[in-house]
Amino acid sequence: MRTSSTGRRPFGPTGRGTARTATRATAALAALAAGAALLTACGSGDDAADADGRITLRVGTFGSFGYDDKTGAKLYAEYEKLHPNIKIVESNVADGQKYWDTLKLRLSRNSGLADIQALEVGYIAEATGPAMAGKWADLGTTGGANLGAYLDWKVKQATTTDGKVIGLGTDIGPMAICYNKDLFAKAKLPTDRAEVAKLWAGDWGKFLEAGRTYAKNAPAGTSFHDSASGLFNAVLSSNAVQYADPSGKLDWENSPGVKQAWDTAVAAAQGKMTAQLRQFDEKGTWNAGFKNSRFATVACPSWMTGIIKDQAGPGNQGKWDIAAPPVAGNWGGSFLGVPKSGKHVKEAAELAAWLTAPEQHAKVFGVNGNIPSTKDTLTSSAVQGAKLPYFGDTPVGQIYSAAAAGIRPAPISRWDGQVKTFLTDNGILDIEQRGTDPAKAWENVKKLVDDKIDQ
Repeated sequence: MRTSSTGRRPFGPTGRGTARTATRATAALAALAAGAALLTACGSGDDAADADGRITLRVGTFGSFGYDDKTGAKLYAEYEKLHPNIKIVESNVADGQKYWDTLKLRLSRNSGLADIQALEVGYIAEATGPAMAGKWADLGTTGGANLGAYLDWKVKQATTTDGKVIGLGTDIGPMAICYNKDLFAKAKLPTDRAEVAKLWAGDWGKFLEAGRTYAKNAPAGTSFHDSASGLFNAVLSSNAVQYADPSGKLDWENSPGVKQAWDTAVAAAQGKMTAQLRQFDEKGTWNAGFKNSRFATVACPSWMTGIIKDQAGPGNQGKWDIAAPPVAGNWGGSFLGVPKSGKHVKEAAELAAWLTAPEQHAKVFGVNGNIPSTKDTLTSSAVQGAKLPYFGDTPVGQIYSAAAAGIRPAPISRWDGQVKTFLTDNGILDIEQRGTDPAKAWENVKKLVDDKIDQ
């Protein structure tokens, strides 16, 4: 998620337009004003919600975590049945970047926070850093979670320097390519997932070649790929070196992974291979692109399958399939954290532990496709034999669990999420939608990083 960045896990716009030349003071005042309004809206009515004698636990999420009772695994309803004294209310936003910016402000004020807050992996290093580590309950000692059930590297990502675990792993983001079989057939490309995977096996350059081939017979009004920024995230996720050096220090300008991802995304944008969409845009244009079949492929971490199901809708069931990516990678993955200042820390920690336990991971995967971050669930028959109904007979469990087995997490700096936003929304998107020269766009990103990030 799921980002969201956030995002789930791509992130929203930061610093575009006039913000590029705004001073830090002006930007800070604007953020505080916006955050204050959000805090007021969120904080009202908390006490009244407990008037019926039940404890109300508020869960803040972004993207698609798959817990909800409408389109998810109905975990909230199940937990409420098991715990009649508990009422759960989820607040969900699409834009992971705005979610994180607001969450940081709320943490700084210890006000307006949900009892449980989702955390995207791109920001986990900042959340465990010295400025924020003390804001979170230690879920290694509170709530009863079995830390040994989670992937070791997932636990390590959410552990502070003094050994506190501030987040429990929800999902990980092993990646594939989701493609629209109808559009592939009309463009005279193969539709069998094994044959599709052969088009680009082992090389993102071959993926671009497939895009050029698609363009020769593309159905009118369609593009090969949804978003150059999404492609950037996919390529980067397949690299062992991303934004940080091995010590965890931000070093994005010298990263071979960033260079490859940037060059690939720029080639796609300038080659008119994309639908020029911004993932998770507030207007819903990207979401509508699934329903209207505007693009034939999307980089598809496991959590993306839930988004496709929800946005493409019943009318497109069976039209989408999943193929292995050019190079395996991990894009995204999240955690559930419990702010220490909450009114119901113990109860919230218990809910977070239950939502991220292996049994619940399996249920979410069965409905939403989010690949679990618990060891036994990954190897369970529930995952290995899984087929998401929306994708027909596609063996999603085998595809994504095989990809998960090869994940080698890259070092994370506390600034990864913010730099990702600058590179995608203030760099690549400008090239894709406005025709900005790539060298100029790169310089714009450098200026933003220099202005906004104090290392």
